[in-house]
Amino acid sequence: MSDSALRLVWIYPDLLSTYGDRGNVLVVERRARQRGLDVQRIDVRSDQPVPTSGDIYLIGGGEDRPQRLAGERLRQDPGLARAVDNGAIVFAVCAGYQILGHEFIDDRGQRTPGLGLLDVWSTRGEGARNVGDILAEPDPRLGLPSLTGFENHQGITHLGQGVSPLAQVSVGGGNGTGDGTEGAWRDTVFGTYLHGPIMARNPAVADLLIKLALDVNALPPVDNTWYDALRAERIAAAQQPA
Repeated sequence: MSDSALRLVWIYPDLLSTYGDRGNVLVVERRARQRGLDVQRIDVRSDQPVPTSGDIYLIGGGEDRPQRLAGERLRQDPGLARAVDNGAIVFAVCAGYQILGHEFIDDRGQRTPGLGLLDVWSTRGEGARNVGDILAEPDPRLGLPSLTGFENHQGITHLGQGVSPLAQVSVGGGNGTGDGTEGAWRDTVFGTYLHGPIMARNPAVADLLIKLALDVNALPPVDNTWYDALRAERIAAAQQPA
């Protein structure tokens, strides 16, 4: 972690903050402050360089054209890749998840290069969109409880050998490949289709990022009453018959 404060970087809120994913930044920031940590939050707009000295980088979802613009600008800016090389944590949602991969389909229907920070590539499905609540069991190595979120995408994201699925879905479409996988991760880079926002529904994910940044195995407990109520409500809703 940075010497003076936890540096939390929110990438391109002007392009990739369509589905309420800004809530992820708010939750990570609050849960860090509840543990007595100083937090320096940096919102990086698409006309600004991405700093290389952040500890946690968050990227949200967006529509197809903003996704293409974000991908183009991030490919021209080495800041995020350098930060990952320095050991920074990256957590990206939906369009941001696809940008982290090798390629995705843009608003013009063309294959567009991604950043190659995750060994995944995304195509576009021909059928109905994956829309609705999702439940998934995370990779046991992450030490997380069941994940709840909301998906709204038509992407199909294929995983290469260099990554592991973030989770296996029990309700929902996930990566859309038909194998039950959801998201992908390697080392300190994570991608998912889960909105919600995911950190509000799953505060343990926010805590995981903080623990990785601090290089610790546990954090002091905090009040989870509000989060637990939200989780219980959304899990019950997802388990209702269609």
